[in-house]
Amino acid sequence: MIGDIRTMHRRLFLSLVALAALPAGALAAEGGEKKKSGGGSYIQIQTLLGTTIRATGRRGVLAVDCGLDVPNEALRTYAEQSTPRLRAAYVQIVQSYAAGLGPGALPSPDYLGQALQRQTDIILGKPGARVLLGAIVVN
Repeated sequence: MIGDIRTMHRRLFLSLVALAALPAGALAAEGGEKKKSGGGSYIQIQTLLGTTIRATGRRGVLAVDCGLDVPNEALRTYAEQSTPRLRAAYVQIVQSYAAGLGPGALPSPDYLGQALQRQTDIILGKPGARVLLGAIVVN
């Protein structure tokens, strides 16, 4: 127990030392516009998580990385403004899917992609935004 606390304090101390070693200009540059991965038409969605049962019978986590490709600028602006609504709908889909996933069963990227795409089209009111799936991991 005491060793764990010392390890935590050591890690915290080393993190603070590394942060203090950064030049002031590097921290100020982070406040500006960050480079987006995936190009100008890509909107990244924060990782979606749902609880599932692992093959061992213990609880596990289904993690889904995804984003949106929206080439239409007007629709992209609306999609960026609707990101909280989109993410809430996506989390509901992933959580309900993970809850129904059998112990040790592999997730279906086809089903998840179709379900997320359907919700995207409903929330945005028209097609034109394409859901892109990244990693789908069960831990």
